[in-house]
Amino acid sequence: MNIHEYQAKALLSDYGIAVPRGTVARSAAEAEAAARSLGGSAWAIKAQIHAGGRGKAGGVKLAESLDQVNGAAAELLGRRLVTYQTGAEGKQVKQVYVEEACRIERELYMAALVDRSRGRVALIAAAEGGEDIEQMAATAPDKILRLVVDPQSGLAEAEAADLAAKLDLGGAQAEAAVALMAALYDAFVECDASLIEINPLGLTADGRLIALDVKMSFDGNALFRHPIISNMRDEDEVDPSELEAARYEINYVKLDGDIGCMVNGAGLALATLDLIKDRGGNPADFMDIRPAASREQVAKGFTMLLRNPKVKAILVNVYGGGILRCDTIGEGIAMAVAREGLKVPLILRAAGTNMEICKKTLRAQAVPVTFARDMAEAAELAVRAVKRQAA
Repeated sequence: MNIHEYQAKALLSDYGIAVPRGTVARSAAEAEAAARSLGGSAWAIKAQIHAGGRGKAGGVKLAESLDQVNGAAAELLGRRLVTYQTGAEGKQVKQVYVEEACRIERELYMAALVDRSRGRVALIAAAEGGEDIEQMAATAPDKILRLVVDPQSGLAEAEAADLAAKLDLGGAQAEAAVALMAALYDAFVECDASLIEINPLGLTADGRLIALDVKMSFDGNALFRHPIISNMRDEDEVDPSELEAARYEINYVKLDGDIGCMVNGAGLALATLDLIKDRGGNPADFMDIRPAASREQVAKGFTMLLRNPKVKAILVNVYGGGILRCDTIGEGIAMAVAREGLKVPLILRAAGTNMEICKKTLRAQAVPVTFARDMAEAAELAVRAVKRQAA
């Protein structure tokens, strides 16, 4: 789950990480009042959407008068902001964050994430931060520093101090960096985060480190432990189809392709998507049907694929075992087709418990389906079906 910048800053401030003072506004008048309340002579007005690249897309504006604050907020609110992470459709700006402008001497980069190759939390840092961090990571990866933390002993002060030195920080600045790293690590672990990114991390003339922009994501499986964080979810920022899938306990992520996918098991789903891409196709979604799904839940998931106008073919790749058997999946598909119809090619690869019953069920219900012998053939058939329609 993602949250907005202003929410992330509020969380980090609870851990002692310095952030600029700011207020959320949902109208130009509220933004002007927020700036007046904050005081000062310069403010930043930031679009609050769940996407990176806001600065380059014009979603962050500086103002040096209350009139400019009003004008900047009026320009941003209601606008569909298109960044490299939103896709061409962009995201509508429904609120802005008005915060005091800060004078800084340097911009650094600091983040905490899960190093999956090590199975541990890692701190990622760079002596240069800002909007071009992704480009720097690609062209000069040696400038990206990594500190993997031992979960038993926690973040060692000596290791944090060494990382601070590599960031060209010394004296009071280094001490501030070590304290920030410790707070960042604590926040990551205690909040069950999957990512905390501070970019840029501003260094002031008097040696203070300020989180000028923050992005936070959380492990959705752990949200039951964090009701306060869970309540920060902004459903306006989540695709409606993903919200609908969640109500039926379906793990679903909408993608930009045209091959609808239904799979039982996250690993199998990722492998299926890889096979489709390897053969020149584009998946329309990631859909993982849970192991204890009912035929009604399967039907709901398949209905979502049928109602997606971008889908030109559907690939179902399932393995029956344990509670969820192949025949349950077949019954769910048949239920959905009976209600919605089937206007695109359907390719099914089924293996495991009650595989033959699944096939017999679909044939008995007159569901037009092409059966594949294995995953590779299923992906190939789905990609060919889309290409035939495009020809």
